[in-house]
Amino acid sequence: MKPTKLLIIIAVIVVIALSTAASHAENWPQFRGPTGLGYTQERNLPTTWGGPDNKNILWKAPLKGQGHASPIVWGDSVFTCTVHWPPTVTDRKKVTPDHHLTCYHAVTGKLLWDVLIPPGPWLRTDFRSGPGGGYAAATPTTDGNLVYCAFASSVLAAVDFKGNIAWRKEILPHTFDVTLASSPVLYQDTLILFCAMSKKEDSRVVAFDKITGDVKWESKLPDVGFGHSTPLIINVNEKPQMLLLASGGGDSANALQSFDPANGKRLWFCRGQGDVASPAFAQGLVYFDSGRGGPGIAVDPTGAGDVSKTHIRWTGQYIPEALSSPTIVGDHIYRLFRPDRLECRELKTGNLIYTEKMPGISTAWASPIADPQGRLFFANAGKSYIIQTGPNFRILATNELPEGNHPSPAAANGKLFLVGTQNIYCIANKN
Repeated sequence: MKPTKLLIIIAVIVVIALSTAASHAENWPQFRGPTGLGYTQERNLPTTWGGPDNKNILWKAPLKGQGHASPIVWGDSVFTCTVHWPPTVTDRKKVTPDHHLTCYHAVTGKLLWDVLIPPGPWLRTDFRSGPGGGYAAATPTTDGNLVYCAFASSVLAAVDFKGNIAWRKEILPHTFDVTLASSPVLYQDTLILFCAMSKKEDSRVVAFDKITGDVKWESKLPDVGFGHSTPLIINVNEKPQMLLLASGGGDSANALQSFDPANGKRLWFCRGQGDVASPAFAQGLVYFDSGRGGPGIAVDPTGAGDVSKTHIRWTGQYIPEALSSPTIVGDHIYRLFRPDRLECRELKTGNLIYTEKMPGISTAWASPIADPQGRLFFANAGKSYIIQTGPNFRILATNELPEGNHPSPAAANGKLFLVGTQNIYCIANKN
């Protein structure tokens, strides 16, 4: 074979290999990943890490304070939100902390920039909602041009990839529950924020122009109590629906509502309970539960108006407190409850398949990631579990890091990213 021909063949093989690798690499641009459902296309995620030899820890980098916002990833950039009080502050309930949006290099862990977002007007005194007093509870999101972040001082901001603030908006009124924990989501040219308030007449969902921050539409939700779940955008019969879940901690005729994300028009609503966990969707069914204890419900999302008596497909028994979000893999729903109990149910019927323990898992707040091999990563910066999905409970691995914390993991380019109480970790197979 002539050398020129051989070089051409080699070049073609390299291009195909690179294209194949790129097809399996993806960004993790928002809470629970590209779909908002906790699914990743990554096939080479590490299953073991930590221990005395720091196995598969590619890097760790100190955080700028604390928070339980989950990390997001775009290309070689990793973003997260934290807050920090100066050491001179003796009473944190009297001083608003500094609000940090930070960007790290995904391969090296180098801090690329750290921008301070001017706080909003809400000086909070209820610190039940985690590290950082719950000020940094919402996960940022990005479209690859701007990064959007919300903090519980009731402020929303957009920052470019060089760390410059593009716009900032205060969220008024701000009669939230203990915090602003619902993460912003992107839809086409809008950034959508779900504002479910303790004062029902203030509840609303708002769509901002993602470039300017101007309000494009707003839908009042006067019958919706407080809630902390993140909106989920799904496609039903090739049409988008945005699911909002909030019931104020009890039963509500409007617990789960569906809206057209293009204009804020309500499509249908359903009775139930739900105010912490985000819903899950697969095989034509939406599953939701409260997160604070209450029934689990599966509903067909093809109805209109009040679907409580027409489209509920099953109602499960009492579901204990579970602040993480459910995940559907194949024909089963997986649900982690406090402190360490995992339930598996049939998606179509709600029948219980198993209840098992994951002893010592560091948090039941973090939502898992499901990969194409059917592995479910209950990963955090403390004790983590990886299980094989299916009708039989099987632990594939347990791993331990020294910090713990509540953020959900992010997966991108063969790596896991975990936020602890002091550091952010990058986990990757070191082959």
